[in-house]
Amino acid sequence: MSNPKPEMEGDVYFPSHEVISQTRIKDWDKTSKEALKDPAKFWENEANELEWFKKWDKVLDDSDKPFFKWFVGAKTNITHNAVDRHLKTYRKNKLALIWESEDGKQDRTFSYYSLNREVSRMANIIKAMGIRKGERVTIYMGRVPEIVFAMLACAKIGAIHSVVFGGFSVDALQGRIADSESKLVITCDGSYQNGKLVELKRIVDESIKHCPSVENIIVIKRTGHDVPMEAGRDHWYHDLCSLPIANGKCATEVMDAEDPLFILYTSGSTGKPKAILHTHGGYMVGTYSTLKYVFDVNDEDRFWCTADPGWITGHSYIVYGPLINGSTVFLFEGGPSFPYPNRWWQLIEKYGITIFYTAPTAIRGLMRFGDAWPNKHDLSSLRLLGSVGEPINPEAWKWFFHVIGKEKCPIIDTWWQTETGSFMITPTPVVPLKPGSATRPFFGQEVEIVDEDGNQVETDAEGYLLLKNPWPAMLRTIYGDPDRYVKSYWSKFPGKYMTGDSARRDKDGYIWIIGRVDDVIKVSGHRLGTAEIESALITHPAVAESAAIGLPHEIKGQAIYCFVQLKPGFGQSEELAEELRQHVAQHLGPIARPEEINWIDKLPKTRSGKIMRRVLKARAQGLPEGDLTTLED
Repeated sequence: MSNPKPEMEGDVYFPSHEVISQTRIKDWDKTSKEALKDPAKFWENEANELEWFKKWDKVLDDSDKPFFKWFVGAKTNITHNAVDRHLKTYRKNKLALIWESEDGKQDRTFSYYSLNREVSRMANIIKAMGIRKGERVTIYMGRVPEIVFAMLACAKIGAIHSVVFGGFSVDALQGRIADSESKLVITCDGSYQNGKLVELKRIVDESIKHCPSVENIIVIKRTGHDVPMEAGRDHWYHDLCSLPIANGKCATEVMDAEDPLFILYTSGSTGKPKAILHTHGGYMVGTYSTLKYVFDVNDEDRFWCTADPGWITGHSYIVYGPLINGSTVFLFEGGPSFPYPNRWWQLIEKYGITIFYTAPTAIRGLMRFGDAWPNKHDLSSLRLLGSVGEPINPEAWKWFFHVIGKEKCPIIDTWWQTETGSFMITPTPVVPLKPGSATRPFFGQEVEIVDEDGNQVETDAEGYLLLKNPWPAMLRTIYGDPDRYVKSYWSKFPGKYMTGDSARRDKDGYIWIIGRVDDVIKVSGHRLGTAEIESALITHPAVAESAAIGLPHEIKGQAIYCFVQLKPGFGQSEELAEELRQHVAQHLGPIARPEEINWIDKLPKTRSGKIMRRVLKARAQGLPEGDLTTLED
């Protein structure tokens, strides 16, 4: 039976009758109105679909705003709902995880039954390392199945995981291990990225030289190349797996709904990255419900989110959300265009992927190679496409819709953050779509767009994007720094959550995200603080002062441009500029490598010493520099 194409009216794409007939919620407006009448009731109904060792005394406790608590008094464990409960159903023998290596020479599959065995084994080993409930474990790995096992195993025994993206370098990893005071690091000997070896274990060795809290390192063998192993501290995972202590059942810890599940570091506009804290109960309900409704997941789906598990998108929509829903998850080690630009399309065809969720930067990158690469492959298994990480430009949206989705797959453009834990502004498959708009707030949520004084802006005017209602998957605090939590998110507009993004609302009530209002640069969907980049530059002996800005980039969304003031005795040269680019990449990882180094005699600053980045942005783009009356000089 042919799938009718969505009707189009101007630049609005309406879902086909077939999409509507197959989707769980057919009347978005009705569901939205009901959820807004009583958000706590909506979330309670969702929570009732999951398993709890003890039900809650109260759905939402808002007596100590902004430190909201959800499902107060309830007992649960997210791993119980992601793994254990499926073993009692027909899903026991269903595929939970499919993995393929970058070079395509290896693949591994795990049913929910075998996933439970792997998670229990990893949990037994972590416990044998002396890790107890509430203690932190840093996970620094490539995209291999063991990263999923490690996260679920930590949650199973009540330990708090801190996953650090495997593309971060020594300094970034060291800061995160030190801040979390992790006793255990789980890593791989190395990983592969575009055919090149990434020395994960050596980076860990270097980073823990100044991290006295680390007692043990577990190393998964992925590449098989020689790495140094320190006796008594470093342990090969495959050796540990053969010990009697590793095998056998592992009890799932009974956790309070508000017990910490993980911390995840996100770049802030000032100083060190913020350790965002999420909890077992609320985060579990939020990721379960949002994935269920937004991507309408069902038992036949094969869900592929191309993010790295080291980011929040990987946490929520590779690991927890899909597994709680009993989905089949696909995890691929490599990137979109190695060795050829058809790698992803090849995998969609090979594994019959039905839902494909990726970032605009990847779509733009693949668009450059033309339509012939995807057109070589049968992509007919796809029924939904998704976009995450940054606003998607209409041109990329249309290419994704026409060439990849063959005009039959709605594009689910999701806006959310590390802090929100789950989708906040997003369509569901039945919502009419406008290319480039994240559409409407998720059920139970309301947004406001305001000016500097907190007044609502007019239709189509840009303003600060605020979230009005608390939601279960929201961050609870910044780990170890509750004052910074209040200051960062709740102080500028008291009582409302400050997202740090600007947006506008059109005449139909659709939300259009514009970008960050603070000093955060989004490169290929990865958040990098200007403060981190500048701190890395300043450690170079030639640099007196520096400023980093983000400028529009055709593929990456934003690219990093740095302005550098040299110390006396150092001369400007292309060789030095390249050295500084390498220096930043070494300190923060390849994603932070500046696009351009610009020499400057003096940085534009206010009289209070704040760098005026808008002046630098205007200068870099050859635009008027605006009001300069607050400049120091």
